[in-house]
Amino acid sequence: MSSKKDEGGFNPYWIYAILGVLLVISLFLSGGGAENNKVITQNYFVKEMLLANDVKKVVVVNDNQVEVYLKEEALENNEKYAELKESKGFFDSYHAYFTIANDKQFAEDMNELEDKHPEIEDLRIEYEQRESIMDTLIFFLPILLFVFIFFFFMRRMGGGVGGGNQIFNIGKSKATLFDQNSKSQVTFKDVAGLGEAKEEVMEIVSFLKEPAKYTRLGGKIPKGALLIGAPGTGKTLLAKAMAGEAKVPFFSISGSDFVEMFVGVGASRVRDLFKQAREKAPCIIFVDEIDAIGRARGKNIVQGGNDERENTLNQLLVEMDGFGSEKGIILIAATNRPDVLDPALLRPGRFDRQIHVDRPDLKEREEIFKVHIKNIKLAKDLDISKLAALTPGFVGADIANICNEAALIAARNNKDAIELEDFNAAIDRVIGGLEKKNKIISPDEKKRIAYHEAGHAVSSWFLKHANPLVKVTVVPRGQSLGAAWYTPNERNLTTKEQMLDQMAATLAGRAAEQLIFGEISTGAQNDLDKVTSTAYSMVVIYGMTEKVGNVSYYELMKNETFQKPYSDETARVIDEEVKQIIDKEYDRVLALLKEKSEELHKVAQVLLEKEVIVKDDMVELIGERPFEETKPILEVKEESAPANEDENMQQLEDSNPSEGEKPAGEA
Repeated sequence: MSSKKDEGGFNPYWIYAILGVLLVISLFLSGGGAENNKVITQNYFVKEMLLANDVKKVVVVNDNQVEVYLKEEALENNEKYAELKESKGFFDSYHAYFTIANDKQFAEDMNELEDKHPEIEDLRIEYEQRESIMDTLIFFLPILLFVFIFFFFMRRMGGGVGGGNQIFNIGKSKATLFDQNSKSQVTFKDVAGLGEAKEEVMEIVSFLKEPAKYTRLGGKIPKGALLIGAPGTGKTLLAKAMAGEAKVPFFSISGSDFVEMFVGVGASRVRDLFKQAREKAPCIIFVDEIDAIGRARGKNIVQGGNDERENTLNQLLVEMDGFGSEKGIILIAATNRPDVLDPALLRPGRFDRQIHVDRPDLKEREEIFKVHIKNIKLAKDLDISKLAALTPGFVGADIANICNEAALIAARNNKDAIELEDFNAAIDRVIGGLEKKNKIISPDEKKRIAYHEAGHAVSSWFLKHANPLVKVTVVPRGQSLGAAWYTPNERNLTTKEQMLDQMAATLAGRAAEQLIFGEISTGAQNDLDKVTSTAYSMVVIYGMTEKVGNVSYYELMKNETFQKPYSDETARVIDEEVKQIIDKEYDRVLALLKEKSEELHKVAQVLLEKEVIVKDDMVELIGERPFEETKPILEVKEESAPANEDENMQQLEDSNPSEGEKPAGEA
């Protein structure tokens, strides 16, 4: 059922209705297309109508058209007028018309004709100056169409704000206001994990509730706070919780809502937003995805053009300087790209606080799971801590998706409750994609895939710093023909030896192919991508090689001013170092697999038979891992398996939410 606001709003179909009415009127005015039947010649008028005394009167219109009105008895008795009688228009009372060159000459001809033919009754001639309605419509119709189209597009760009007055509200703020009458349903109880970030935003709410508590010693309430974190970590959820907890008005708007095709509209909306905030103070303004308007100025400007986004940012900077903390307005913004923001926006006095919303750790993931499983039916023996251990690097949005997928999988299998295996299947589904049970793979390809995955599994088992195995499979899933799940610790720092061992384990798939089949395939493409990226990071970011030394080009490479922040000679040295690192690790893992060839064959054969091997199977096949393991914080990673020659296999690891770790130096 539509609301009153919708009933009174402007409907674009009115344009078509009005055009249809105008078309019908034009048809009526023109006799419904019968105008052509009314046209006669002057000779026909004289010989057939006037000399027969059938004419009642004529009207000379605008000095060039003669309208003929016939007598009623002539119309009734003469069949020759039947067509003219039927062609009478809706608004036209005349029966026929013809055009003349000169009205004075026409009058003289009529007088002369009456003198020659006395039997003709006196012809009544009237003169009128008349404006054509159709000409008027034709003149005004384009203007009306332009006006309607203009209003239509203004309404669409206005986003439905203001009913039928969108054209007047295009410069108004489109922020959604949450107050006591429209309270958000999300509270801090619904925000699991994010302990430090939640404490920060809770303190901001406290600033507005009890300002005297913080200002009595001379301190000032922060003007703004910037929420920084990866997509899905809960930045917007924190803002919604603030709206639910705060006893003050809360304005919520997206950065893209300020952007418009018309010059000055974005700046106008910024001014209007802060004007409303000052009227509602104390209050909170939340701008989601602020990088839409907060990008660094002076980049990618069209020569001679006007950058509307920069005008909007300038106005935002002015407004943030224009209000003081004593007014009780706090600006909260969120972004997952702080590196592109303008430095003037980040300085203290505008955003006094930067709150990092990090990926949840093991304990926080368990808390997040407890929030998302409230509305689903679980098996009684399900251990939530195991679910948290199986999802390292996952953010809140990923966990919510996994819970939903697990419920769907359990329902598909007609279960009464969701079990651990359903969550395992959901994790596999989210990370690797849909399992392709009917994918056609030849026996030779399946054997190559098995040895490829067995190479990853065996090498990681016997390399001290490599990630130990959880599960390995040769069942195609997504774009991969096989995958392996590992359990690395969630490290804040990574040593050179750990990186080298992990590179060796990644190269083990190709090494196993070369060792067993004497040739390599395209299946290691994504393995090589990862290894190359790691090697370059060791050389140009972490300074882990002797020839290049303790230098890092990380920040310089992010700066668009430097296309290549080192010389050609240094570039040559970097390439040599990278190749040397990769070749050395490949030779090392190849030698390891030769030494452990018996174990490699065992694992590959069992994979061909069972298609899936878990950690317990590895222990049974090749014994315990020969390294003392600290209690792991489980993480799911995947390695690529060989693909056929027509299709490069994409490594499942690329879709793993745990990827995208920050450089170790930024811990």
